[in-house]
Amino acid sequence: MIRRLSMARYARPLWLASLLLLTGAGAAYADKTLTVVLESEVTTVDPMLNTAYINRTFGYFVYDTLFAQDGNGNPQPQMVESWRESDDKLSWSFTLRDGLKWHDGSAVTAADCIASLKRWEPRDAIGRLLSQATDSMTADNAGTFTIKLKQPFPLMLAALGKPSSIVPFMMPQKLANTPPEQKVTEVDGSGPFIFRADLWRPGDRMVLDRNPAYVPRKEPADFLAGGKQVKVDHIVLRVISDASTQANALMKGEIDYLQYAPFDYIAMIRKDSKLKLLGLGGIQAFGGNYRINAASGPLADPAVRRVLWKIVDQKAVLSAIGVPSEYYIPDCKSFWLCGTPLSTDAGSEAAGYAIAEAKAELAKTAYKGEPVIVMETPDSPTQMGASSVLVDGLKKAGFTVDEQPMDWATLLVRRGKKDGWSIFAVWSAGFDLGNPLTHFYVANNCVDYPGWSCDPRITKLMPQFAMAETLAERREIATRIQQAAYESVPSVMWGQFVDPAAYSASLKGLIPSNIPVFWGVE
Repeated sequence: MIRRLSMARYARPLWLASLLLLTGAGAAYADKTLTVVLESEVTTVDPMLNTAYINRTFGYFVYDTLFAQDGNGNPQPQMVESWRESDDKLSWSFTLRDGLKWHDGSAVTAADCIASLKRWEPRDAIGRLLSQATDSMTADNAGTFTIKLKQPFPLMLAALGKPSSIVPFMMPQKLANTPPEQKVTEVDGSGPFIFRADLWRPGDRMVLDRNPAYVPRKEPADFLAGGKQVKVDHIVLRVISDASTQANALMKGEIDYLQYAPFDYIAMIRKDSKLKLLGLGGIQAFGGNYRINAASGPLADPAVRRVLWKIVDQKAVLSAIGVPSEYYIPDCKSFWLCGTPLSTDAGSEAAGYAIAEAKAELAKTAYKGEPVIVMETPDSPTQMGASSVLVDGLKKAGFTVDEQPMDWATLLVRRGKKDGWSIFAVWSAGFDLGNPLTHFYVANNCVDYPGWSCDPRITKLMPQFAMAETLAERREIATRIQQAAYESVPSVMWGQFVDPAAYSASLKGLIPSNIPVFWGVE
């Protein structure tokens, strides 16, 4: 439910005023506050720091994008009012909407957008391809900029409006000039919500206020595109790490929205007339992967990595997690997810649960019993369920296993180091995995990205995919990329499923999205 908080008219004891401030019910508020629990805590305010989903979610709250994807997967103008592609396809001109302002009140300029794109490009696979194709980016005036290309780039609008991490969020030049490898620690966006640094309590909550200066587009909201009409005054992002505690808080009415409903609570939530579930399939379904460290340890050997295809039973993983049968596909062998335009099982002949074959293959490699370090997050039933099946398969195949528990924030830090870990379970949305240029573990091939997988064949094929003009061409190239990936093994799929959000039935206007967005909610 959205809570209406009373205006403070009389003096209160200091301890009470402090408590109200901490809960987001500041003494000057007479408001509607939405209280939510997301997948994890926001620990950084730099949405381009890494590909962690929580960073992207925070980015969509406080920043905006030049283009945004609609529910059909098409890029639509967002901060851009109009654009023009030259006849020779080597020049793109973009004009910003009138009235765009940063949260500090200053106007958004073309120079800000150019600086933001330059910071984003080296951090993202599509961004790097765009950078390679670009000859120059120049500001024609305060509201218009031009990108001149060395060669046509058919994915221009898709790149500028991509929802997959890392998203090209626009920042003021003062922040965008921060080198890509350094963390931005200040927040000044142009998005529909304003970050309240004074109310941020790490480990407890974060508060976002409605941006009164935000001017929505006139079109109806459609996924991440269209008019972002904000109808709540504040959003409180609560930090509750335990899944059972999260579910109980929702059922008691202490929170309004839970991004991932624990699977073992779904039946109970379904029976509660005060609650609803939001489960999205297709490109918004999730694909599970075991991300592998190819830089050090026993899995640095491709021959050892290939053994992993024989130890993963996808149905067993999904059952261990507790996914209801109507929410999963029992065996998907496509890197690009099943049921998507590029779906294929090419190269998957090596995949399929077969422990005896795995043991025989492992015996032929150079593996000498070195420990496979499995990073696990006990607070996440999904992560632990996927990890438990992996560990069982590793042991049965003859691997030595070292399980190391930690929270998700620690795991994100650890995965950035080239030693000290071998593998961990993770899952991603379909719009992140749906093609080679957005798939984290294929797109970030031969670059400095956690896992450090590198296959020269994929490197050569990626620009060809970006330049392909038709779906048939893209399918053919994506098939060849997948065949190479099955041999080099940047990751191993553990299942495709839907992870529904749960929310109060009193909420109206919730946009169907696996990225939590709360414009339109009342």
